[in-house]
Amino acid sequence: MRDHNRFIEALYLKNTIRSPQILEAFRNIDRVHFVPEAVKDEVYSDVPLPIGEEQTISQPSTVAFMLELLEPQRGEKILDIGSGSGWTTALLCDIVGQEGSVLGLERLEGLAAFGKENLAKMDFGGQCRIEKAGNALGVPGETFDRILVSASSDMVPEELFDQLNSDGVLVIPIGEVIYRFQKHPDGQITQEAYPGFRFVPLVYNEKPE
Repeated sequence: MRDHNRFIEALYLKNTIRSPQILEAFRNIDRVHFVPEAVKDEVYSDVPLPIGEEQTISQPSTVAFMLELLEPQRGEKILDIGSGSGWTTALLCDIVGQEGSVLGLERLEGLAAFGKENLAKMDFGGQCRIEKAGNALGVPGETFDRILVSASSDMVPEELFDQLNSDGVLVIPIGEVIYRFQKHPDGQITQEAYPGFRFVPLVYNEKPE
């Protein structure tokens, strides 16, 4: 399939995309702008694609599934960890609008530069940006309404719970399971698990003591 609109319509008809704001973002943000030239012929296939440095851009149905779990809304402050080529950051930027903000973090310097370049094509403005990730996971000392992690951790990253606002949601793959964590007003964390997925591993350095 070589047509963006037809591809998104197919995802919608399969009930992969359900929320109006997520459907609109998929229609507005064409994945073709976030992959290397060498794989553009495959961009409208529901498969992960290589983006360099042994990393991939996730298949659209998986991205849609994770965004549906995340439930991003207009005006929210969102952290996108493992932003890669910038596609998920751009989708989230489209959803939160000018009233919200999205920070994409990418550990690999070359991909961070690629993601910044791709995001700049979308003309979102200063409320949406991609930065090279530091040594710690996330942004210690800041909090967010939603946190999306697009690479697989081998353990529950407890430090990200401290970076969630009350009623905030964290969506993250752990092993081959996608988890949805919600932080309630009393500080309690509840979780839902959805097995059967594969991701590249999450890479980050622990904060030096």
